[in-house]
Amino acid sequence: MLERKTNNPEPANSLRDWVNQMASTGRLARAKPGVPLEYTLAALAKRLDGKKAVLFPEPNGHPISVVSGIVSRRSWIAESMGCEDDGLLDRFRRAVLDPIPWAETIDAPVQQIVHKGPINLRDLLPLPTHNEHDSGPYITAGLVIARNPETGDQNVSINRLQVSGPDRLGILILPRDLHRFFDAAERLGEALPIAIVVGADPMTLLASQAIVPINTDELMVAGGLRGRPLEVVKCTTNDVRVPAEAEIVIEGRLLPEIREMEGPFGEFPQYYGPAGNRQVIAVDAVTHRTDPLFHTIVPAAMEHLLLGAIPREASLIAGLQMSFPSVLDVHLSRGGVCRYHLYIKIAKRWEGEAKNIIMGAFAGHADIKQVTVVDEDVDLHDPTAVEWAVATRFQAASDLVVVPRAQGSRLDPSAEDGLVDKMGLDATKALASDSFRYKVVHVPGEDDPALDAKWLED
Repeated sequence: MLERKTNNPEPANSLRDWVNQMASTGRLARAKPGVPLEYTLAALAKRLDGKKAVLFPEPNGHPISVVSGIVSRRSWIAESMGCEDDGLLDRFRRAVLDPIPWAETIDAPVQQIVHKGPINLRDLLPLPTHNEHDSGPYITAGLVIARNPETGDQNVSINRLQVSGPDRLGILILPRDLHRFFDAAERLGEALPIAIVVGADPMTLLASQAIVPINTDELMVAGGLRGRPLEVVKCTTNDVRVPAEAEIVIEGRLLPEIREMEGPFGEFPQYYGPAGNRQVIAVDAVTHRTDPLFHTIVPAAMEHLLLGAIPREASLIAGLQMSFPSVLDVHLSRGGVCRYHLYIKIAKRWEGEAKNIIMGAFAGHADIKQVTVVDEDVDLHDPTAVEWAVATRFQAASDLVVVPRAQGSRLDPSAEDGLVDKMGLDATKALASDSFRYKVVHVPGEDDPALDAKWLED
């Protein structure tokens, strides 16, 4: 199914296009056939996290191959979008501001094979169990698409999906757009039709995490990233539209007035999200390509973290620059699980400005727990450089901002009912200080690679 081809700078329009591109450039590892779906598959994918994507043929003897780690580096995501690394946030921001409506087709690869009637997900799909204390197999890279029952507008999100029975899924729904759609349907005593897309291209995966107003279809953001409409097709059992070039679609309904136990499940903070009584999906059909690929995201690995980080960074920098033109760049750090700790680079204009920016960042996204503001000469993507700025330019008595008991992430295990204490650090140089006080030491010639050939023995 996978073919060798030369690197293509154009955006990857399907998952298999991107996997082929990874293979042709030496970034796809191939596992031996038969890797166990319980733990071993996730363990191998995590061992290669950020180094190579992994293709698992016939896992546990299942005829459908699994792939993981396809967007586990920031540079890979930029490449899949057809842009340079430093243009990634701007490209995403422009797609959010200028989405392109999708185009509907009736002939879609994702509907080449259709399963209806009695559905058994465990037979149809290769379903991994990822972490030691997960409650069972989970679908982790499924785009959940639903239509607002009042307006017909779609929403796309990634939710954890527990395989609870042959045709039954448990789902964790956070208090966002999908929750509003479900509440509206449940008030009417009706099920909410949904589709779960497994095996979307990188741009559609990333677009699903866009921070946009309710009733904005993230599939149109995917069109904005492409620069042309995303082709979609109507599901076979409901009116939800799904990407035509996807690999697999599970069609179903979120059931009203029914809650069942879901969880625990390993989440992005690298702790387990607890079990609880949660909404339930009844599966009506499964459609897929001939010889499909099943994409799984290993929880808390870089693929999981970056898909959440980049849309948040794009939203944060856009909001901050509207109020603070001195903001040059932002970065959600790996150590802060790409959600909780934000670094901000500024061209400092006056004292006190960094503290205002810190408060603006807290207002920009509730999950932000710690903000560090640094000068232009600090590399935001180097945690050692940021720590150096804190060590040499920050004094707690004058440069620390603390906000107690503010709204934060409910998945933060240190939070109390979603309330956290937030901290901002102004690690910028004092403007009025003597210029030599913050003069960084530099050895003439240390950056000259020609010195190696001239003076070092082989």
